[in-house]
Amino acid sequence: MSARLSTAIRIGEAAKAILRKTRSFPDPEFGELADPSEREHVGVEPMLLALAMELALKAWFVFDHDDPKAARSHDLIKLFDALLPESQEKLDAEFKRSVAPCHPNFFYVGYSIRHILYQHKDAFIDWRYLHEANKSMMFDQAAFEATLEMVLREFEKRYRTERVMTLSM
Repeated sequence: MSARLSTAIRIGEAAKAILRKTRSFPDPEFGELADPSEREHVGVEPMLLALAMELALKAWFVFDHDDPKAARSHDLIKLFDALLPESQEKLDAEFKRSVAPCHPNFFYVGYSIRHILYQHKDAFIDWRYLHEANKSMMFDQAAFEATLEMVLREFEKRYRTERVMTLSM
């Protein structure tokens, strides 16, 4: 396995682990919070989901460019723009096929993955420093999470892993 592929897979696995962790958080909509003080939204989920998307896009970058050193940025749109054009097109087509119909946005003509990434391009920083926010904080968690799942699913289609049995002597 090449260094680029193993690095990309490790980055992708880290993104999936963060996504799984956010899903284990109690959901106040279903009354899963035991302590009423937990109802205060502190931005943990948006921050972690944005970090997971950052890692997912960096995994694509490492795979695309055969370079284990992904861009050092939290800006999701810059990371997306650093992907090969073929990867951008593939992700956008799959977004339009699988995410947009379930999470439509009627404010944009030609609603694409670029719209979601641009809308949340600085979410990791914005939500991490929520206490310093001086602007309206909006995060479309359902659409963002669906987009993240799609990016990870499409990334996993780029490789296959097989168990190798070694012979003992």
